[in-house]
Amino acid sequence: MATDYGYDSGLGFPETVRRHRVPAGLRAPFEGRTWREFGYVLLSLPISVLMFTYAITMISLGAGLLVTFLGIPVFAAGLAGCRGLGALERARARGLLGLEVGDPEPLRMRKSGFMAWIGAVLKSGTSWRTLLYSVLHLPWALFSFVVSVNFWVYGWALLTYPLWFWVFPAYVGQDGLQLYGDQTHHIYLDNPFEIGVTALVGLLFTLATPWIVRALTTVDRVMVHGLLGPTRLSARVVELESDRGVVVDTAAADLRRIERDLHDGAQARLVALAMDLGLAKEKLMEDPAAAARMVDEAHGEVKTALQELRDLARGIHPAVLTDRGLDAALSAVASRCTVPVQVEVDLPARPAPAIEGIAYFTVSELLQNISKHSRATFAAVDVWRVENRLMLQVVDNGVGGAEVSSGTGLTGLAERLDAVDGILVVDSPAGGPTRVTAELPWRSERV
Repeated sequence: MATDYGYDSGLGFPETVRRHRVPAGLRAPFEGRTWREFGYVLLSLPISVLMFTYAITMISLGAGLLVTFLGIPVFAAGLAGCRGLGALERARARGLLGLEVGDPEPLRMRKSGFMAWIGAVLKSGTSWRTLLYSVLHLPWALFSFVVSVNFWVYGWALLTYPLWFWVFPAYVGQDGLQLYGDQTHHIYLDNPFEIGVTALVGLLFTLATPWIVRALTTVDRVMVHGLLGPTRLSARVVELESDRGVVVDTAAADLRRIERDLHDGAQARLVALAMDLGLAKEKLMEDPAAAARMVDEAHGEVKTALQELRDLARGIHPAVLTDRGLDAALSAVASRCTVPVQVEVDLPARPAPAIEGIAYFTVSELLQNISKHSRATFAAVDVWRVENRLMLQVVDNGVGGAEVSSGTGLTGLAERLDAVDGILVVDSPAGGPTRVTAELPWRSERV
């Protein structure tokens, strides 16, 4: 087995690429994945029998008791038990199939109490999907068990037939494994050619069995993911709640940055300016020349404070972006970069101000990274629209090695884009070049 080290084209992380000298079809019967999947199939039958029996018993009992008040609590208890068995199935699929399935949405109770719990269980779609899984999985588990076990047993038995065919003449009283027989004719696999063909057929069965088991467990993956996992709506709700938290944290961080910049920058300069002007006023009558020098220094401080305020305002939202759009704003950012930057913006119209602002600050931060870390001599910025997506691409010929890892500026940038359903892809192999592609949803500007 040879090992190469490359870079994932998605995010630029180094990854290990393994090249096996043995083809996948020959090593599949001995891989751990095959045995784990086969173990999953073997366990599926008894677990499915348990789930089916429990579900049918509890639901039938609850339906029979519906004429009394006890029917509804029994019904709810049956659904709750199915939810617990569903959690067991998710854990089993995670451990043996490597299937990462998120937990479904929890019970939502507006009030506390036993009756509120019963209502939440009965109204939950997860409860009914788990019940459906408990009923439907038994026939499929039985089919998978029979097919897998037969292929597995017959494959290895025929493959190893040359090692144990002597059992028939020694203990059974026949020449070999009987292939066909009636009252007058009997065909046994007893000569070297027939024994070799039998082993060859067993080899084909053995090599095919892992792929058959893999195909069978693919159906299990679909059932677990579709019936026991979260729905698209609930997953979207969780994603939006996470994105909302990111947006709130980002806004709070921006407010803290603005407050810090004002306090440590322009505010401190204005305080010093007020003190200098006060001293100049006192010296105006006694030493006019010294007062003039102090006023001149204060004038310089005013210019510096104004420049800091302009930079701070530009960091909040540049006026050129509001007045003239992305093309002019990105050209202005590129002119301040320490590396020559070629900017090309091809948009049929202006996007919504929020999307336009995110695009501007994304390119601005990427160009700052190029100025500080890339050691590049050239960079290019391309902005275009593809259907309902706004595409940004920043390329430089620097040293590369950029990663979207925890604690870097690219991490925060990726989180900001993700908060608006955007995507950040970094391709930056060691030695360069670096290509950062950002994708944002397109929303037209409201008139």
